[in-house]
Amino acid sequence: MKAQEIQNIIQNISTPAYVFDLDTLRQRVGTIQKMLKRENIGLCYAMKANPFLVGALSDLADRFEVCSPGEFRICEREQLPMDKLVISGVNKERKDILRMVTSYQGQGIFTVESLEQLNLLAECARETEKDLKILVRISSGNQFGVDFEQVKHIFETGKKGGYPKLRFQGIQYYSGTQKKLKKIQKELQKLEAWIQELEDLGIKVPELEYGPGFYVPYFQSEPEEDMEGMMREFCACLSEIKFSGRVTLELGRFLTADCGSFFTTLVDHKETDGQNYGIVDGGIHHLNYYGQVMAMKLPYVQHISRGRKISQNAKEWTICGSLCTTADVIVRQLPLVGAQIGDVLVFERTGAYSMMEGMNLFLSRDLPQVLFWSKEHGIEVVRKALGTDTFNSCMP
Repeated sequence: MKAQEIQNIIQNISTPAYVFDLDTLRQRVGTIQKMLKRENIGLCYAMKANPFLVGALSDLADRFEVCSPGEFRICEREQLPMDKLVISGVNKERKDILRMVTSYQGQGIFTVESLEQLNLLAECARETEKDLKILVRISSGNQFGVDFEQVKHIFETGKKGGYPKLRFQGIQYYSGTQKKLKKIQKELQKLEAWIQELEDLGIKVPELEYGPGFYVPYFQSEPEEDMEGMMREFCACLSEIKFSGRVTLELGRFLTADCGSFFTTLVDHKETDGQNYGIVDGGIHHLNYYGQVMAMKLPYVQHISRGRKISQNAKEWTICGSLCTTADVIVRQLPLVGAQIGDVLVFERTGAYSMMEGMNLFLSRDLPQVLFWSKEHGIEVVRKALGTDTFNSCMP
């Protein structure tokens, strides 16, 4: 958003607030989608990055990764087609699977994270007499997925008719976020070797769903991204592997981080032992930057003055939130010119995870309002400020 657009928003909202620029989101995702379509690559949105944006992405993403019953209910309210959903997650419960399968006639894709999950899905398919599409997740060395020896066992058993109602679509792999292209290239080569080993056993792998975990620059000390250049390099790396099946990229942070901003107001100011402290009406329960360490890294922040500037000299401020804990420091040594109580700080690149990973219930402070912004529709309130005291007290 431009400075004038931000000024207009500030005049019409209260803080703290999350604002998601839908124009920026659609432009970025549209560009990525066009580049992928040229290479015949599908796009899956990992909605845990920001579930508020599911509806805005409904006509851009080929699929949506769903990792909990709550996320599934969000997709239902947004009226997403079941055949666009990938039901993932390490804890799948029978009642949820049965409801999905019976309500939507076996549509959608289900991931397998363990042999227990595999057996559960096979039982649900048998009980409902519905065929289920399956992706088997390969572990990257953590609690997610199964190791490659188990992958071979699962596919070989399936080939022999051991799971008559399960239709194995392929494999899924994700090893983390904020990765550079060299690491991604090595992962693609490893995946190519695994797929080749399966095909040597006579097992066809129709699809690879892969989460590359592309890098997003959050801090001013980090090199800025060349999104289109990086995507071209990635597509070139992908074209080097010998795999003729469908490729679907699972992306979250890379798609949505850039479209979000967190608006928070300076409510107090003091100088203690030579250090300027600014207290804002937000805090670490609302705002999280991946890779921030003791608030020492400087994110992208706009300072919007609501009053007369008292000085043209920049001073360094430590910006703290409203929580009663010394941990509630958002950023240290932030240079501000003429900052006053009532000014607004706009923390940028908060469209992914930032709002979802905060300790929202601490001190029973309200959850901020959530707004969409676009040139066509202006400001839209999609969630009002929400009290948390009812969550943190005994039921009457």
